[in-house]
Amino acid sequence: MKIVVIGGTGLIGSKLVKKLGEHGHEAVAASPNTGVNTLTGEGLAEVLAGAQVVIDVSNSPSFEEAAVLEFFETSTRNLLDAEAKAGVGHHVALSVVGTERPPGNAYFRAKIAQEQLIEKSSIPFSLVHATQFFEFVRSIADEATDGDQVRMPPVLFQPMAGDDVAQAVGRVAVGTPLNGRVEVGGPEQFRMDEFFREVLASWGDPREVVTDPHAHYFGAELLERSLVPDDGATLGQIRYRDWPGRNATKK
Repeated sequence: MKIVVIGGTGLIGSKLVKKLGEHGHEAVAASPNTGVNTLTGEGLAEVLAGAQVVIDVSNSPSFEEAAVLEFFETSTRNLLDAEAKAGVGHHVALSVVGTERPPGNAYFRAKIAQEQLIEKSSIPFSLVHATQFFEFVRSIADEATDGDQVRMPPVLFQPMAGDDVAQAVGRVAVGTPLNGRVEVGGPEQFRMDEFFREVLASWGDPREVVTDPHAHYFGAELLERSLVPDDGATLGQIRYRDWPGRNATKK
């Protein structure tokens, strides 16, 4: 099949293009770097010609509330319109576990808006809700830093490797459209504060991880299960302690 990967030069997109190509599909990376811009519509008609499946793993360059909402609404509308004209039969979008649960942050609200546009379109679709990526562990810690302290809530946390995310999205993409969503997560659950305390110690990072039930996660206070999947989720295979990129995250 011809499968167009929107955001195909990014972290997950590049992994997807490689994995799909290895399975004999014509996987095309589409991003501003390759002349395809979903915000302006530039290059969409050309890259979607003959495509059976479109996978959207693009992300907003800004997480500011108005900017992230504008990105996902505009890019998704443009993409769905172009797909309808091209006769694409399956739209797959990568989203986040917990977007539909309170309390939400600005990013989650923007992803909900994206999903609603997809659900209302005429194109058969699949939504893949993934937990946080191992690759973003340092940025999560940095965002939670206040001086020399990292404030983390004692809630459940189930991160996964980018390779496992790509594997799950690719499997859904080559299957029958779900017209619904599937959840994917890491193979292990942790307490968020305990996970980061151990990880920062392994990095030799001098910051102190402080347990704070009211600590915010990118603008929202979390509940016990805000970030973990429900029963029946597909679980990845790679454990954090075995992840090859673990040491690369050290400063």
